[in-house]
Amino acid sequence: MHTHTRFCDGSDEPEAYVKAAIDINFSTLGFSGHAPMPFENKYAIPTEKLTEYMVEIDLLKKKYRNQINMLKALEFDYIPGVTEDFEILKKKYQLNYSIGSVHLVGNQNTEKFWFTDGGSAIPYDEGLKENYQGNIQLAVKAYYNQINQMILTQKPDIIGHLDKVKMHNQNRFFTEDEVWYQQEIDQTLDIIKSAGCIIEVNTRGLYKKRSDSLFPGTEVLKKIKSLQIPIIVSTDAHSPNELSLFIPETIDLLRELGFKGLMNYTNEWAEVELS
Repeated sequence: MHTHTRFCDGSDEPEAYVKAAIDINFSTLGFSGHAPMPFENKYAIPTEKLTEYMVEIDLLKKKYRNQINMLKALEFDYIPGVTEDFEILKKKYQLNYSIGSVHLVGNQNTEKFWFTDGGSAIPYDEGLKENYQGNIQLAVKAYYNQINQMILTQKPDIIGHLDKVKMHNQNRFFTEDEVWYQQEIDQTLDIIKSAGCIIEVNTRGLYKKRSDSLFPGTEVLKKIKSLQIPIIVSTDAHSPNELSLFIPETIDLLRELGFKGLMNYTNEWAEVELS
């Protein structure tokens, strides 16, 4: 349900992902390229390429309709005062679903975002120092506040890599068992529950060796289970060979934690039993 192709920051043509998914017996494959952003960047689908992306996915859906359930989506960044409403593109291109994510923390001043993602911790550290004077509590609270605003104003179907703010932290600035951090998580989970969103269990940090736990981690997953918030599992694949990485291990963990099913989309969202 979470893939990136050569149209954004992925590696290959969309059809390569379809063929790989069929080869590993996937029942569903969702394309969710990064939605265009209103400023220069290296990872989102350029606005002028968006229609081409949509047309190609629609053609592939028809071509492989008897082999796999293919879905068309976008991963939307939410930056208050900068990004447009998710619903505009969702309606225009008849998307099956939307993923809402926060990678850049801040608003209006596009030159001073705190970049919490990427392959290097340098922008994370520099943004923390420059934008928040090194105050990690202030920075992390801003991250979760932005997610909360996104949920309340945009209502995405899926919340992408919920606690990815921990990735470049590596327990240097805070630990996840600190009271203030747990309070931020609890507040956000309550908002997700009330909004009826699905939480993505994202394996990318593990297989890229940028995190020692899933997004979200085990303790957060326990809270999600207690609140009965629906989940999906995805790899956030940026190449076809990443489509199934760490899915079996993640399914085993979810089963141990007491999860009984995952959400899937055909004509509507429905829970399927964990096999």
